[in-house]
Amino acid sequence: MPLSPTYPQQPSDSCARKPVPPDPADTCPAPFWVLIPARLSSTRLPNKPLADLGGVPMVVRVAQQAARSGAASVVVAADDELIAQACADHQVACVLTDASHPSGSDRLAQACMRLGLPDDAVVVNVQGDEPLMPPALIDRVALALHQRPDCAMSTAAHAIEHLADFTNPNVVKVVTDQRNTALYFSRAPIPWWRDGLSNQVGPASPSPADALPPVQLPQPAPLRHIGIYAYRVGFLKRFPTLACSPLEGIEMLEQLRALWHGERIAVHISEDAPAGGVDTPADLDRVRQLLAHAAQEKA
Repeated sequence: MPLSPTYPQQPSDSCARKPVPPDPADTCPAPFWVLIPARLSSTRLPNKPLADLGGVPMVVRVAQQAARSGAASVVVAADDELIAQACADHQVACVLTDASHPSGSDRLAQACMRLGLPDDAVVVNVQGDEPLMPPALIDRVALALHQRPDCAMSTAAHAIEHLADFTNPNVVKVVTDQRNTALYFSRAPIPWWRDGLSNQVGPASPSPADALPPVQLPQPAPLRHIGIYAYRVGFLKRFPTLACSPLEGIEMLEQLRALWHGERIAVHISEDAPAGGVDTPADLDRVRQLLAHAAQEKA
């Protein structure tokens, strides 16, 4: 028998409110779930899921934001009772998973099994440190997978506008085919514009970003990958059993395992870049300031 979430699946009123109805053209017509992996330990920001954001733990803020999407249900997949209790205090659904999982996708696979989700269901993975993830982007990633029955996953990307981002190895790039199916993800600047960039900056250039010469990027613009994924549950359950690929080990990008094993990933091209997540104390301060400013504007 599948396990129920540790705490009620129905979100609180504050979590469920949808002040701006989504555009029907961008809403997935089939039900989907949002699962939020949350791990208590963090090297750069200890107890990150419980960090205070305007009087609310960050993981709760993420769930509240995700509940503004068209998701049928939003559930946190936690690795610690402290996270589960924080969710319970705010009436956010939560399921406990093993603390030993090496990645968020492994945690979500166990959550799907504990929740008893069918293999043909779609779940969207919203990271537990993304309190500003646009609800509309969640909808569009779910819709991208719904519209592509040949794909096991979907994700999102947006156009890169600055050379510094294009050459930054911490900015993951993706190239796609004409149907916006991912061909490859890389930390390297891809596609490399041989005739436009080769004489000005190389892929391994040690120059700081502000020292790079002003150049025009290729058109169509290269794409920056956005770290949000939708999965078919059957594939998500199988994913942790797949052997890691050599490319995954080189690039340190888990999604390359799916491509290595012949699975397809649909890519939604977003017009806008979402606000960044929280990885460091500086990121936490930035998000707090943004939320405080938004609260002042509403007042």
